[in-house]
Amino acid sequence: MTLAPHDRRPDRGRLPDPAPATRVRRAGNGPPWWFVLPAVLLFAFVVLVPSVRGVYYAFTDWDGLNPDFSFVGLDNFSAMLSDADARQAVWHTLLIAVSITVVQNAVGLVLALGVNSAIKSRNVLRVFLFAPAVVTPIVTAYLWRNLLGPDGAVNSLLGAVGLDGWQQDWLGDPDVALWAVVGVVVWQFAGYSMVIFLAGLQSVPKEVHEAAAIDGAGAVRRFWSVTRPLLAPALTINLMLSIIGGIKLFDQVYALTGGGPGHATDTISTLIYKDAFTLGEFGYSIALAVVLTIIVAVASTGQYLLLSRNERAAS
Repeated sequence: MTLAPHDRRPDRGRLPDPAPATRVRRAGNGPPWWFVLPAVLLFAFVVLVPSVRGVYYAFTDWDGLNPDFSFVGLDNFSAMLSDADARQAVWHTLLIAVSITVVQNAVGLVLALGVNSAIKSRNVLRVFLFAPAVVTPIVTAYLWRNLLGPDGAVNSLLGAVGLDGWQQDWLGDPDVALWAVVGVVVWQFAGYSMVIFLAGLQSVPKEVHEAAAIDGAGAVRRFWSVTRPLLAPALTINLMLSIIGGIKLFDQVYALTGGGPGHATDTISTLIYKDAFTLGEFGYSIALAVVLTIIVAVASTGQYLLLSRNERAAS
C-alpha cells in the first residue's frame, strides 16, 4: 500500500525541522520594557531629580528663598561637628531607634504569643491590640500629649491609686520626656509588630511542636529551639521596620514635645525642620538630611545583611 505524502510515517532518525526564523526572533524579544518608560520618567521627575538637586544644595548656603547662593563645599558638614545641637540630635535619634526596636519587638512578640493561644477572646484581642497602629501618628501624639500633661489623665490616675510620688510633668521634664516619646511610639506600633509575629507563629507546623512535646521539651524549650528559629523571617521584617522608623521619627516627637524641653528630645528630623523653616538655613538642613539618609542606609543595610545571615543559619 502506498501512503499519501501527508500520511507518511516520520523518519525516526531525522531531526525535526527548525522553527521559522520569525518565530525564533519573536520569542527572543523578551518583555516590552518600553511599557515601563512612563513610570520611570515620572519617578525620575518626582524623586530622582529633586533628590539630586537637594544633595547639591547641601553644599551651598541657600536660605530657601533667595535665588542667589554660593557654593560652600563641605562647610555645612564640618559645621555639624562643632554644633552641639546636631551631635545631641544624632545621639537622641540613635537612642530612640534602639529603644523602640528592642521594646516594641519584645512587647509585640509577647502579645503575639498570647493571642496565638487557644483563648476564646483571641480574635477580639487581636483587633483591640492592633487598633492603635491604624490611627494617624499625629492624632495619637496629640491624644497622649493631653494624657501626659501635668493635669492629664495619667497623673490623675496615679493620684487616685495612691501613687502621688510618681506624678510629674512627663513631657516637660528633660530626664523623662525622651522616654515618654518612646513609650507613646511603642504603645502605638507594638500591635503592628504583633501581627507580623503572629503570621510567623501561625506558619510554624503544629506537628513540629507536637514532636518536641513528645520528646519531653517544655514550653520554654519548644519556643527557643523550635519556634524562635522559624520566626527568623518575621523578626527580620520587624527589626528592619522598627529601626528605620525610629531613625526617621518626626511626627510624634514634634507633636508631643516639639523637640523640647530645650533640646532634650530633638532628633535629626526635628532639627532639620527647625533649621529649614525656623532659622532659614536650608543648605545646612539639607546637609543634615543627607546625613540622616546615610545613617538610614548604613543601619538598614548592615542589619539586613546580619539578619539574613542569621536567617540562613537558622534554616
